Amino acid sequence: MTITILGRQPAIGLAELESLYGSDHVRPVGDSAAFIDYPIDFARLGGSVKAGKVLTILETTNPQKVFDYCRRALPEHLGYIPEGKLKLGASLYGLSMPVPKINANVLSLKKVAREAGRSARAIPNTELALSSAQTYHNQLISALGLELIMIRDGNSTILAQATHVQNINEYTERDRERPKRDTRVGMLPPKLAQTIINLAAKDKKDGTVLDPFCGTGVVLMEASLMGYRAYGTDIEERMIRYSRDNMNWLFEKYLRTGAVYYETADATDHIWRQPIDVVACEGYLGTPFASEPPDAPLKDTIQTCNLITKKFLRNIHGQLAPGARLCVAVPAWFVRGRIHHLPFLDDIAAVGYTRVEFKHASTSDLTYHRDDQIVGRELLVLTKN
Repeated sequence: MTITILGRQPAIGLAELESLYGSDHVRPVGDSAAFIDYPIDFARLGGSVKAGKVLTILETTNPQKVFDYCRRALPEHLGYIPEGKLKLGASLYGLSMPVPKINANVLSLKKVAREAGRSARAIPNTELALSSAQTYHNQLISALGLELIMIRDGNSTILAQATHVQNINEYTERDRERPKRDTRVGMLPPKLAQTIINLAAKDKKDGTVLDPFCGTGVVLMEASLMGYRAYGTDIEERMIRYSRDNMNWLFEKYLRTGAVYYETADATDHIWRQPIDVVACEGYLGTPFASEPPDAPLKDTIQTCNLITKKFLRNIHGQLAPGARLCVAVPAWFVRGRIHHLPFLDDIAAVGYTRVEFKHASTSDLTYHRDDQIVGRELLVLTKN
């Protein structure tokens, strides 16, 4: 049994897991984790920051009792860890304990390891849970690493060992070191691009991913890393050049080769090459407001984005097979305490689509947004009627 630790917006991570593995194989645990009883490909997940194997479930929600259990069980567990200096850490989710007490308990585990003849280093907490950066940089998922994950599940505590963590170095590299970036057309994070693809792909593990608004090629890059063929179109020739440069960098850095096709095209009237297996994109986001805009510019931007998105969806509708699935990140504006959505979403059936409903996540929670942002990205997951 695998347990995943979800990212900053857990609903998005849950929807991603459900899309890939099915609702029957996913069970939310508290506010920050999920059980998966299905083999996962962690590297392709954008909405889960860690994963671990379940060691046991304890009938207590007292973290001190969990640490006491760990001290008793550690000597036997050390027999499964190769010789060398052990790295020890602990992360608590849904449980409460002062951070200094967590660190004292981890030091007590270090003492147990030393008494068993093992050299060990304790990784100190600054919060209840170690960040993914701490887990990654301290090699806690290596053969000599042991991060104990404690997650409250109702009246019980799941005890797991971290086995996977997001490679923050590679995400940063693909985000900031690719040769072409353009803040004017948005800066789609690679992790979010992964999630958009996963929400659109459902059970499709290969084929062609089409991004009709490819911009600088972030979706194309992540699709290629997942093993898909990439197909990017954009209305600006400059964006096609940027995508090509970034893809060439990706192939040189990460992949030897890959199948990718580009076209300069207007997504509102273009006829794409067939077959189209997966449609995953960030649509037109409009004016990148740095502060809350007055009502008139906001209204104009909403109307423009609404028109372009509707025309795109109507155009591609006839080019998709019945039941085809799309994920389009569309803008949502956080202005003066209110969220402004694209108006046509109130009657999506009139455009020829049904919005996908998830068992474990509400569609109202599928908007990627940070507190300091005016424009968020609403993840619109659709099937063609």
